[in-house]
Amino acid sequence: MLFGTIVNAGAVLAGTLLGCLVKKGLPERLKSTLMQALGLCTILIGILSAIETKDPLCVIVSMALGTLLGSAVGIEKGLGKLGSLAERLVSRDADTRDGAFGKAFVTSSLLFCVGAMSIVGSLESGLKGDHTTLLAKSVLDGVASIIFASTLGPGVALSAMTVLVYQGGITLASGVCAPALSAAVINEMSAAGGLVVLGIGVNLLLDKKIRVGDMLPAFFLPLLYLLISGGF
Repeated sequence: MLFGTIVNAGAVLAGTLLGCLVKKGLPERLKSTLMQALGLCTILIGILSAIETKDPLCVIVSMALGTLLGSAVGIEKGLGKLGSLAERLVSRDADTRDGAFGKAFVTSSLLFCVGAMSIVGSLESGLKGDHTTLLAKSVLDGVASIIFASTLGPGVALSAMTVLVYQGGITLASGVCAPALSAAVINEMSAAGGLVVLGIGVNLLLDKKIRVGDMLPAFFLPLLYLLISGGF
């Protein structure tokens, strides 16, 4: 049942390893240019997902309420602490801890998990035993991991755990989740997630600090919005 998710997590690990090996031979100027290219590609992915919305009001309400909820809970701060903890566990030398490991972990985790392919693929794996979507996603995530790791570093590897827990959870709970996750719900969740991914791209491209972590609840709120508005 979890075959697709396990392959996906493995692709992230393999891509990270290859990216770290490639990174050693890249000059700093090229790394900087690659980061900008990665930011542009991430922005494109976010835009393509966001414009698929059929209900812009749903996305607006979800983003507004989701950001308020995420800020109140302190998701961005919590993700930062988790990334810092991971960095401390991996690097014993305090002088080498610059926050890059945590940034790589948080950024890649959000990018790999916020999207329709994660949801649809996990549901297909759980309900039909069809891993096609997740295997296709594995290829995309593996390539992205190479680029991420070559610019952000080994912290990308930890996002494999996020993929395993998130997608594996949906797969195992697919029988319960499927009735609520209609095509309309998945579409609007993907659109809201696209805006979050767009924020990630801006952070990468312009070295800004949009608190995308605090926006994460917006990804799930279309489910509640469409339930209340009778969108099922």
